[in-house]
Amino acid sequence: MPEKFYVTTPIYYVNARPHIGHAYTTIVADVLARRHRLLGDDTFFLTGTDEHGQKIERSAAAAGIAPQAFADEVSESFRTLWKRMGITNDAYIRTTDAAHKRGVQALFSTLYERGAIYLSSYTGQYCVSEETFVEGPPGTIGPDGRPTETVTEENFFFRLSDYQLPLLDLIESDTLKITPESRKNEVLSFLGGNVVEAIKAAGEILAVETDGQRVLGESDVRRFVELGILKQSKSGRPYVVGALKDLSISRSSFTWGIPVPEPAASAAKEKHVIYVWLDALANYLTALGYSSEVPAQKANFEKYWPADLHLVGKEIIRFHCVYWPAFLLAAELPLPKAVTAHGWLLFEDSKMSKSKGNIVRTETILDAFGALCPPPPASVASLPLADPAAPPFGLPSDTEAEGSANAPQPGIPSKQDRDLFAADILRYFLLREIPFGQDGSFSFDAMITRYNADLANGYGNLVSRTLAMIEQYFAGVIPFGKMDEELEVGVQLAKTANFNNFANLDFSVILENIMMMVKLADGHLTKTTPWKLAKDPTKRQELTDSLYSAVETIRIVTSELEAILPFAAGRVFQVLGTQKDHQGEPRWQAKKLGPLSPIFPRADKGLAQIMSDMEQTAQDAKTAAKPTPSTFVDESFTASPLAHLDPTHPAAAPRTGTLSEPNPGLQVAGSNAETTERVGTPHHSEAQSSGIFGNSATQTVQATDASPQITIDDFARVELRVAKVLVCERIPKADKLLRLEVDLGFEKRQILSGIAEWYTPEDLIGRRIVVITNLAPRKMRGLESHGMLLAASASEGGKPALATFLDSDDLPLGSRLK
Repeated sequence: MPEKFYVTTPIYYVNARPHIGHAYTTIVADVLARRHRLLGDDTFFLTGTDEHGQKIERSAAAAGIAPQAFADEVSESFRTLWKRMGITNDAYIRTTDAAHKRGVQALFSTLYERGAIYLSSYTGQYCVSEETFVEGPPGTIGPDGRPTETVTEENFFFRLSDYQLPLLDLIESDTLKITPESRKNEVLSFLGGNVVEAIKAAGEILAVETDGQRVLGESDVRRFVELGILKQSKSGRPYVVGALKDLSISRSSFTWGIPVPEPAASAAKEKHVIYVWLDALANYLTALGYSSEVPAQKANFEKYWPADLHLVGKEIIRFHCVYWPAFLLAAELPLPKAVTAHGWLLFEDSKMSKSKGNIVRTETILDAFGALCPPPPASVASLPLADPAAPPFGLPSDTEAEGSANAPQPGIPSKQDRDLFAADILRYFLLREIPFGQDGSFSFDAMITRYNADLANGYGNLVSRTLAMIEQYFAGVIPFGKMDEELEVGVQLAKTANFNNFANLDFSVILENIMMMVKLADGHLTKTTPWKLAKDPTKRQELTDSLYSAVETIRIVTSELEAILPFAAGRVFQVLGTQKDHQGEPRWQAKKLGPLSPIFPRADKGLAQIMSDMEQTAQDAKTAAKPTPSTFVDESFTASPLAHLDPTHPAAAPRTGTLSEPNPGLQVAGSNAETTERVGTPHHSEAQSSGIFGNSATQTVQATDASPQITIDDFARVELRVAKVLVCERIPKADKLLRLEVDLGFEKRQILSGIAEWYTPEDLIGRRIVVITNLAPRKMRGLESHGMLLAASASEGGKPALATFLDSDDLPLGSRLK
């Protein structure tokens, strides 16, 4: 009997346009949905947009339009992109939908009636961009790197503290399965509280010490449980009672949200809207018809809930694995079966973010790689389809009607084909290159390299050469012979392993195994040399067996790739003449091949520069043009105004204004050197003055007691801030370079410094130092440096002494030196 499979993406916040980070999560969900449909499972795939909250209200006000109009435009950009990419979601939910609003209010009412919600007041720190409360005093830096706002409000609170032990037990037992293991441990640590601090607060000490760190031994746990300082879960995990606090689930300081329903609304002095995360999380229920009285919708909810898998980013794991299951437990609803968190997508080793301006648009990739799409065979419409219910690739879509500008022309791929072809390449790269659950790096060069190696020279070349030989030696009629035993064993082993790999979301391993099948088939052709066998009429059977083994491997490989590369797999199946059997397995049907065409043409390395230029053009256009009310992509619309309006904010620009021209990034620190590694480590006074410290790049060296004078405005342009060294390590094959990660309070940065001759990593970790923060980034040894340490030297060639602060100085990280 078919099984039920319900998979969700997080609903994406409409504070900015979609990028490849959003596409990554959606692609994974689409691959899983397609895979389960191929297995015959009753599948429901949900995605959508999260559209309420204070940040959206402020962004809309800055844009001069109503919040609904603001949300409409951004939400449509997500929906349009998913259509371009061929995403097969069964539903697209918006939190501004009327049915969703009714469902959220029904959930709130249920919790209120059960006593899980109560009315109280609250004063605390609120992070607007993350829509979350943060512990700490006024001015606390929130998770977005900006100071929080002090909020005093009458709030409705959810009794989250009641669910500390139930959640610990459910997660430890994998009743609510959280993967990867690191995220599970993160959630358990949050639920359990800081046991060491609780012990210290009780005036106790720990008996066990390892590597300088006090840890809990079994005797400690027993003793502190007996003293009532700690308690234990079913599995024996110690936890601090009360570490999980009640949660504010309403706001009264703004109005853009779902109103709190009666009778709770009448109990409050102010008008309240429901907390955006309760609103957003409930989408997984409301999209199925939760609380609806319509019979069909009620049946839909009963069929698909609970969710089999929530796919989320690691930064929102707490909302999905603490708040969400607690809401469901209080409402007496079944919990989702699993929550899986993926890592961050890094662009050239730096996390993509709006503030860094290093976000890559999916549209750039679709447009650039789409240009490589080969035209469909002339008679593709007459070929049998891999999926009889789907339209033939290359035929007009709804937006490509005959006579329209986008209508396909003979020998020219349609826009739909180009988009789906390029989407396949993006799907392959992200799943092949990034072990799911870990952070992964994206670059245009890496994408082109992987495409050429695996798809153009690998799978595509195997298909083309095999089918070309069948066309040449057998007049296009597929030869049915005996499968090579060695090849068959290798292919079947890889296919069997992939069945488990799909269950474990090991996409990179799945694709490694598929490429191993391709290599086995290539090796088989090299060994059997069908081009030589074809010259000898007595070797006809050997030729038949050789090419049948290769084409049968292609059928199996294409079947394995179908959920991952749906467009390419569809074209290959059309050429092979396969059709699905009653179990969804592609089987041979036609004996003669369909018209041949290239599968994956090679990509020139210059395509990377084309994509970089496209991104830069889009960035320049956004920066140069003042947005109109109908344009939502300007970052000033989507960021909290604090950062650029408050001159005391740690991330604010220097008060003297902007530089007359942008730093081209050709200099390191205050010298003309292109690296901090200098032969013989000469004294810093030997470096030529440049930039704001000199008049030209070629001036003569000034004596140390005759430095040119600068104005106060010149000095103010140099941004010096207090930072703490979090990570420090040597760089392989760079004797004088250290790589540091420093905390500026409002953000973390990587800095490279040529001080390895005098300092070890252990000397620096934990120290508070002074950093120049407004230097242009510079790459050295393949790594990017975002700043410079401040140091002084007493003598030529002597050890540089870092400018530092003591922890006791009580200066907040990010404080600016003036």
